[in-house]
Amino acid sequence: MKLSSIKGKKKKHQPEEVGKRNTRSMIKVLEDAGISEEVLVSTAMELYVPHPGVENKEIAEQVFKRELRLALSDPNLCILLYAGMLLEKEGEKGELPGMSRENFRKDLTYLIVDEVLGMSIAKYISGDKGIFEYVRFDKSKPGILSELGPFMDDVIAGLVGGVSANMYTRGKDE
Repeated sequence: MKLSSIKGKKKKHQPEEVGKRNTRSMIKVLEDAGISEEVLVSTAMELYVPHPGVENKEIAEQVFKRELRLALSDPNLCILLYAGMLLEKEGEKGELPGMSRENFRKDLTYLIVDEVLGMSIAKYISGDKGIFEYVRFDKSKPGILSELGPFMDDVIAGLVGGVSANMYTRGKDE
């Protein structure tokens, strides 16, 4: 993204472009957490439905990968995902304010911030369509979603849901 393409007044000392040299790749961060691109694709394909532009799983997988890479090229999305990962780690240690480790592990129904984060991720990627896909993945818990903790299942459901919505929407553009 070129910062010069942002309309309106900029803060002082803003660079013309966002530099990516010496930055961590979000896919590498996810892989280090045991969530590879293939795991994400596999999870998405468990709820795959044929659609114009993604008529079969092979095409759908390729379009999903393209959309995933595009989504993960956005630093704002990467930081949202990373925030969810940090919340998961802090919850496991019992370090979240107002939340004991035991209650964190129970994924209490009154704790909705994890769903808010998942929906925000999905909506950021693909708008309202992403929220519908997020709900499908959050309710069904396919693939790795059934193995993840209270924050990470929603964070990854948001990522997969948002990317899936774009796969269905933009697959026909391929």
